[in-house]
Amino acid sequence: MAEHLIEGMVNALSSLPGIGRKSAYRISFHLLRQDPAVFNGFVQSLSEVKGRIRFCSRCGSYSEEEICDLCLSEKRDSHTVCVVEQPEDVFFIENTGEFKGRYHVLNGVISPLEGVGPQDLRIRELLNRIEPEDLKEVLVATNPTLEGDATADYLNHQLKNFNVTVTRIAYGITVGGSIELADQYTLGRAIRSRLKL
Repeated sequence: MAEHLIEGMVNALSSLPGIGRKSAYRISFHLLRQDPAVFNGFVQSLSEVKGRIRFCSRCGSYSEEEICDLCLSEKRDSHTVCVVEQPEDVFFIENTGEFKGRYHVLNGVISPLEGVGPQDLRIRELLNRIEPEDLKEVLVATNPTLEGDATADYLNHQLKNFNVTVTRIAYGITVGGSIELADQYTLGRAIRSRLKL
């Protein structure tokens, strides 16, 4: 029987975020039913992307080159930088079409329980960009979690030594959502982040 081989495939797929064992089984069987040429093309595509993608030496986002297109673009606001936790956050913010500045990826958040301190993040690299790039605003876009908030507070404290405005993305109740469905933490943050009409 090929059960142990299928189980190995399921284990590999279920290690991916958001894929449970049930989904991993469905994906595994789907891949096994595919024409070998289609399957091999899929595997080759993944391998090629993994081999060509690297991290931008300036902002830390995904790039094919030493410095990414967003950092090199003269159409971007070079005086504003958005600080995010992970490289994929850049893509999500870019998809809104609302932010026109540059980025800086921390590669995580401060999390004492997981043994991650400020020295483990790309904070020093951010501070080293302030004066040479003549940054005027640092928009902190860490997630609205305890760790994300702690990281934002730490960054705010570190940036007080520079002549730069520090802002934070607003967050609260989802558009189209209702107050009764919002959790206490989200509702509290929405109240503290209220805007003047």
